[in-house]
Amino acid sequence: MLSPEISKLGSDASFSANDVGRTFWRFAVPSIIAMLVSGMYQVIDGVFVGYFVGESGLAGINLALPMLSVVIGFGLLVGMGGGSVLSNFRGKNNETAVNETLGTSMYLMLFGGLILGIVLSVLGGTMLHLQGGDNPPGEEYLALMSYGCVITIGATALPILIRNDNEPTLATLFIVFGALINIALDYTLIGLYGLGLEGAAMATLIAQVITCILCVGYFLRASRNIFVRLSAFNGRIALRVMQLGASGLVMFIYFGFTLSIHNTQLASYGGLTHVAAFSIVGYIASLYYFFAEGLAGGTQPPVSFYNGAKQYHKTLQTLTLATSVIIISGIAMVVVLNLFPTVFVGLFTHEQGLMAVAAKGLRLHLFTLYLDGLFFLVAIYFIAVEKAGAAMFVSLGNMLIQLPFLWLLPRQLGVEGVWLAVPLSNVVFACAVIPIFLHSIYKVKLSSDLQTV
Repeated sequence: MLSPEISKLGSDASFSANDVGRTFWRFAVPSIIAMLVSGMYQVIDGVFVGYFVGESGLAGINLALPMLSVVIGFGLLVGMGGGSVLSNFRGKNNETAVNETLGTSMYLMLFGGLILGIVLSVLGGTMLHLQGGDNPPGEEYLALMSYGCVITIGATALPILIRNDNEPTLATLFIVFGALINIALDYTLIGLYGLGLEGAAMATLIAQVITCILCVGYFLRASRNIFVRLSAFNGRIALRVMQLGASGLVMFIYFGFTLSIHNTQLASYGGLTHVAAFSIVGYIASLYYFFAEGLAGGTQPPVSFYNGAKQYHKTLQTLTLATSVIIISGIAMVVVLNLFPTVFVGLFTHEQGLMAVAAKGLRLHLFTLYLDGLFFLVAIYFIAVEKAGAAMFVSLGNMLIQLPFLWLLPRQLGVEGVWLAVPLSNVVFACAVIPIFLHSIYKVKLSSDLQTV
């Protein structure tokens, strides 16, 4: 059996030995599959809730998601920030720092989850009432999920860390296994036993526990590239992890914040039927979002490595390939959704009124879907090359620019203005993000050209 050091050197060498396309897809495909499967079992949650609980169940989950997105975002902070630091240290062959990064990330998961769990338990009910008015659905779902914040964070972050330990396929298998358990439990708890939103929460948490157990078991095995050293908390590494991963957290805070405003505006201008319809549109959009996030996430390990190893020409090739795939796939998704909206909406409900509202909302809300994918890629690219400020600008700016649109458009267009706020703000924000991204790529190209002189 090879020692961790020998395994590490061999796996690091694979970055350099393989061509860029093969390396990119080696990381991107498992990451995409993992994110799609993860997204798929959330979509299937929506299918079961839509058919067995109905409109109130879909609205309840949508009202709870803004708070839960903060928890998922913190898991992404630890996973993407820790993964970027970890890959960069591996590119520099600094094994001690790699181990300290993992131990530090474990502590961040634990303490972050405990704090967020307490906050959700205290403030969750109030947040539901602010969005949905008196007696909002979703209280029982949010209450159960708040008890498992540590688990949710671990299930989000740990597979990303495993992927950055040069085991993308294994990380994907762990997520897939957890997703299959979730689907089976959804059928049992929601479909057979009629437990409603409580059953959906229990199914999710049990599946996440299983994913965490598999991931921790991976790190505890001495034959792996990284050893868990829980005594190796490093404050400087923790700060760096949080700096690099902060854009991921902000991205999900932005998602939760804008979702809560959408919920409030939709409930005000259109009622809970529009909130439920927005939930359906969100489930459908997540099929592309998780693909784009998976592809962007799979881009991060090789880009981090190439940046640490100063292989700039490979960074440039990887970015070109990833950008092309994200834009083309996003445009294709928009075309398909506009051609067959009722086919997708019909997966979640047969209530004719809800179907009509959701189909119209889908066309209005998702026509700039591909720009969301580009924003994912740009933010994660800046994390990978350790430009935390630029990554934060993309994530935070995407949130802030939506606020005036969400404020003004409903007053002019009514409920249709709520649906149009995000796509129109995406167009405006792209005018700022694309030049910044192109300028960064240009600088990478200059560095690559200098190396070849």
